[in-house]
Amino acid sequence: MAQVDEVQRASAGDEIPGACRVIEIRVAELRQLFNSIDPSPFQERDLDPRAEEFILDWSKDLPREAPLALVVHLERAAGRSDEAAVLRDAIHEFFGQRAAGSRRRLRELFHRGRISLLIAVAFLAASIAIGDAVASYLAEGRVTQVLREGLLIVGWVAMWRPLEVFLYDWWPIRTEVALFDRLSKMPVCINYRDTVATDAWRSDWPAVPAGDMLGEGREMSAH
Repeated sequence: MAQVDEVQRASAGDEIPGACRVIEIRVAELRQLFNSIDPSPFQERDLDPRAEEFILDWSKDLPREAPLALVVHLERAAGRSDEAAVLRDAIHEFFGQRAAGSRRRLRELFHRGRISLLIAVAFLAASIAIGDAVASYLAEGRVTQVLREGLLIVGWVAMWRPLEVFLYDWWPIRTEVALFDRLSKMPVCINYRDTVATDAWRSDWPAVPAGDMLGEGREMSAH
């Protein structure tokens, strides 16, 4: 019976469906995955930038429509019974916030694009009107033609930025939103290196709050 328990505790967390494309990451402690100076509660803590970059780089190499899963290979034995669930919730919250932030950027981009388009259309109309006025007041000639064509070109150049927004700038952000959405819903599993219980987990996230760890660090520095 003891052997069965040990096998069961060799992994914890969500079941990984066969259709998922698995992202694997290996750490000695769970707290290596998270920003060590972030004082937020566990479920709201930011990932460590290196861990985030690793997960994003791996996920971008996978098919866009494939469901994702994350397997964390942990170089210690199992700790708290809920640590896999806490890890999953924290990762889902982090990428959910990233998706919300990207959606906000997309809305702001389209808002700026609409304003830029109105300004550019008005400027183009004014450039054409001024060019026509110049042509009507000046005699036909090379100078008049250059002025008129120059004003028309300047008017169309003003259209460059709004056209760039609506033709090119929006879709990378939309792709980013879709990726963050997939990462915010992926199953998360922990594979433990050891099946024999130890006390190593007591100094690891999320067993020890960030404030306590900082306090211990200050005490060690004082000594």
